[in-house]
Amino acid sequence: MAGAVIIGAGHAGITAAALLRQRGFDDPITIIGDSEHLPYHRPPLSKAYLSDPDGAMDPLRPSEFYRSEGIDLVRGQQVSSIHPDRKMVRLDNGATLEYSSLILATGARPRDLTITGSQLRGVTSLHNYEDSLALRDLLGAGPGTKVAIVGAGYVGLEVAAAGLKHGVDIIVVERADRALGRVASPDLSAWLSGYHRARGTRLLTSADLQEFLPGEAGAVRALRLADGTVIDCDGALVGVGVLPCDELARAAGIDCDSTGVVVDAHARTSTSAVYAIGDVTSRPVPPYPGRFRLESIPSATEQAGQAVAAILGLDAPKPEVPWFWSDQFDVKIKIAGLLVGATTAVVRGNPADDRFAVFHLADDDTVRAVETVNSAPEFMAGKRWIADGVRVDPRRIQDQSIALREVPSGTPVGS
Repeated sequence: MAGAVIIGAGHAGITAAALLRQRGFDDPITIIGDSEHLPYHRPPLSKAYLSDPDGAMDPLRPSEFYRSEGIDLVRGQQVSSIHPDRKMVRLDNGATLEYSSLILATGARPRDLTITGSQLRGVTSLHNYEDSLALRDLLGAGPGTKVAIVGAGYVGLEVAAAGLKHGVDIIVVERADRALGRVASPDLSAWLSGYHRARGTRLLTSADLQEFLPGEAGAVRALRLADGTVIDCDGALVGVGVLPCDELARAAGIDCDSTGVVVDAHARTSTSAVYAIGDVTSRPVPPYPGRFRLESIPSATEQAGQAVAAILGLDAPKPEVPWFWSDQFDVKIKIAGLLVGATTAVVRGNPADDRFAVFHLADDDTVRAVETVNSAPEFMAGKRWIADGVRVDPRRIQDQSIALREVPSGTPVGS
């Protein structure tokens, strides 16, 4: 009997399978993953796995879950092609599977650098458990070890924080003029850059990497920048963003744009009975105009719920406010919303105290996004204000003598 086939055994795919069973789907469910491991949590790759001396993997679900729920977890296999006209997928071992519904949860992969020396031993990216363990071994070499990180995004900065805990010399090389240039406001970027530098991270911005230089036995020994600067290192991590794993969808004629597989608010693709969820998708995110690829577990979980509701003919779940997090040193960064449409930034709290929030408002004083540092109440309030579309008075946000519940100054937009 044809049932649901899920390509991808990450958080999105496993959540979709669990929700299908929870909501009454009785037909077969097959999950196809390219790793031999039980599906595991990915955020610790740049955090806890690097600090845990045991490197213990944290499974998303115990093995008993798949047996008890009647879910066939196919490990260590890849899908080679999708055939929507026959509602069938073909695996790389030649086996075929028919489906009544197909969910693409193939995720994203690290963007490669195509410069001289990028294939040298010791130049790596961070995509899976094995990558994390190799990086942990490098960082674990301790004082005197020099590690270069290419890219000052969240992954790069999280690894830098972990490296400093091991006593490693860390240098971060960023081509843009500031850290987190694509994903954070100048306020948060400036504060976090200063926080890192104060703790020993050497952070170079506007630094254009030209090549990796070889040492003995084909291992990397240094980086050379466009201005001629040579930076010695014992290993290098490349963290310059990710690309959607949308090759299967493109080959099958499923609509994709420059950021991934195009889906609607119900996770439906352009092809009947085919859905896509997680980091591989180009999705709408109301109330923001346009389409986005959100690299976050909350987005993957939300889309899993959308796909399951569509497959089972249930009411669509209420749209959620996108949110993200990062743990670095003793700092918890949480962000809700997107900066799209924001024209004013208002700070509540004192960044010098390492506890503050930046609220980003549109021209009509509705909150579009909030970036928080060690400020859980402000995160929750901002997330709620975004969802409700309420107007806030910037002066009342800044005034910490005014309780958060008393800050909103008007009725929801459109009411």
